[in-house]
Amino acid sequence: MQAALTCLLVIQIMQDRGVKLLDVVTVGIIGVTVMVFLMLIGVNIGFSMGIVGFIGYIYVAGWTAAFSILRTIPFYLADNFTLTVIPLFVLMGHFAFHSGLSGGLFKMADRWLCKVRGGLAVASIASCAAFSAVCGSTVATAATMGTIAYPEMKKAGYNSALSTGCLAAGGTLGIMLPPSTLMIIYGVAAEVSIVHLFAAGIIPGVILTFAYAATVMIQCKIKPHHAPSIDRQYSWKEKFQSLSGVLPVVILFGAVIGGMFAGVFSSTEAAGIGAVIGLVFTIVSRKFTIQGLIKCLTETAKTVGMVFTILFGAIMFGYFLTVAGIPVALANWITSMDINRYVVILIMTIIYIILGAIMDELAMVLLTIPVFLPIVRALGFDPVWFGIYIVMVSNIGLMMPPVGLNVFVIAGVVKEVPLFRIYKGVMPFVGACIVVLVFCVYFEELSLLLPRLLYSS
Repeated sequence: MQAALTCLLVIQIMQDRGVKLLDVVTVGIIGVTVMVFLMLIGVNIGFSMGIVGFIGYIYVAGWTAAFSILRTIPFYLADNFTLTVIPLFVLMGHFAFHSGLSGGLFKMADRWLCKVRGGLAVASIASCAAFSAVCGSTVATAATMGTIAYPEMKKAGYNSALSTGCLAAGGTLGIMLPPSTLMIIYGVAAEVSIVHLFAAGIIPGVILTFAYAATVMIQCKIKPHHAPSIDRQYSWKEKFQSLSGVLPVVILFGAVIGGMFAGVFSSTEAAGIGAVIGLVFTIVSRKFTIQGLIKCLTETAKTVGMVFTILFGAIMFGYFLTVAGIPVALANWITSMDINRYVVILIMTIIYIILGAIMDELAMVLLTIPVFLPIVRALGFDPVWFGIYIVMVSNIGLMMPPVGLNVFVIAGVVKEVPLFRIYKGVMPFVGACIVVLVFCVYFEELSLLLPRLLYSS
């Protein structure tokens, strides 16, 4: 704080004397460097972006303009009706968690996949995918399925690296399949239709789910002792009875996502309906308590507070980068180079993987959108496709050291497995995610097929 005040004082003295030692682009580069440094030393991500953005804006545009922006951003966040979709979908996810939907999903997947080598691990991934369809949070998906599935895999004698790795990877599906919180944030920041983003994520999300399952089966083929065969059989009656555990998910997903795709209601209305249905399921499953309701509301408030703090800082920082001319200068520089546009995407991917390994995916997305989105548009890529691309590279970051948020979530749930073993177990799934990413980059239509069907309807 003292350093920030000192910077403000120096800027004021320089402006009083009409001194400008640096051009605006150089100031923008310095601002990015300082912001990264602040995050590395532990300053809150939202505050890091907000402080640097505010001070930089003062230098470039003056005190009056900076305070005008500072007044505008909180009003925008509070008055923007589209943003109400965030707390409502988060609340829906918490209700889905407390209603016990995840247990029924895993039971069903286990019944139908019991004969597959590594069936429990594949069932865990399938359950993560199904739970993601009503949750939208990677942390909640990883933590929930880790609590339910790991004890079963341990009891069956599964290798700890394989079991924890597949759970850490499966949790990433929480932001790949709708209703993804990260897609919502991207849609708001990039001014892209959230409904079209949800539609765009379905095919890549399904492909990634199958890729994770294939990764498990390949590992079990190479090292059969990592997933001992389980000598248990289920009758067809038991298998079909287990489908009842999926019914709430089908109802919730069908009502929320199906209603949006059919144009019956908007994304915000869908989030509200989803939250109500989630509450009804909690009551019907007899899991409803006043303490549980308070916990759901409290956790939602904490999550939304964190999201809005980062969103505030990112918007302030984005305004600073814009007036400093960084996005335009970078876009002009790249488009003037005689290189293939996929080489640019490769460079962006490397940057995203590095950023994802050291920072939260939400902050990473909000930080890079003002810089990369103009470049993507200039290169002729669809912003809806770019949103799915960002989510996929965020998946990789969620599994990469040294941060690897999902790895830490599983380590918190499964305290008996060392962190390095979880990282070892998740690396094959990182490879699978990279393969799917390359596939979806080369075949853009995989992400754009369903949104274009919505355009034409």
